[in-house]
Amino acid sequence: MVGLIGKKIGMTQIFAADNSLVAVTAVEAGPCPILAIKDKNIQLGFDLAREKSLKKAQSGLYKKLNIAPRKVIKDLNKEAGVEYKVGDELKVDLFTEGEFVDVSGISIGKGFAGGMKRWHWKGGPRTHGSTSHRRVGSIGSSTTPGRVFKGHHMPGHMGAQKVTVQNLKIIKVEPANNLLLIEGAVPGHKNGYLVITKALKKKASAGGSASGGKKAVNK
Repeated sequence: MVGLIGKKIGMTQIFAADNSLVAVTAVEAGPCPILAIKDKNIQLGFDLAREKSLKKAQSGLYKKLNIAPRKVIKDLNKEAGVEYKVGDELKVDLFTEGEFVDVSGISIGKGFAGGMKRWHWKGGPRTHGSTSHRRVGSIGSSTTPGRVFKGHHMPGHMGAQKVTVQNLKIIKVEPANNLLLIEGAVPGHKNGYLVITKALKKKASAGGSASGGKKAVNK
């Protein structure tokens, strides 16, 4: 399912058609030139890059394609029944107001965090004499299985991983400014790069503000 590469500008709020106040994220999406066409997907570029920061092979490829160098390159699945050509640009008019999208990005890094903050542990007893308020506690049995299971929730680095938020509603499309106003929050910090694709699980609705049953998926 084809989409766009974008950049998170920040959050604001606007009034919907029913005069309700809606929190939205402003995303600069596209234009994304098509750099290559493969069997099942297409390669898109986004955000201009300085030519001197490129390697010789990369610089030569962009000159051959007659396309300005790009900082971000992503492969996205093709949309069925649509023909693509190298050099064509995909813009925000790919989406319509009221349509639902899935947004992927790198979440904000929180540094090292304990288990209670990172995994929302309940914690130990808060009574007098307890010394295990926020400690890890037992992490396995000495006999069976005799080891710690892979993936066990432990303190460690929090955030800075790929997160996909599904079923976010597009409130407004501004082709003149390459801007999408998407209801709710999206992953990442300001100026972080995002991938916006058409929602796999939800279709567009007619008017009104809808939460869309947002769901965050870590990948």
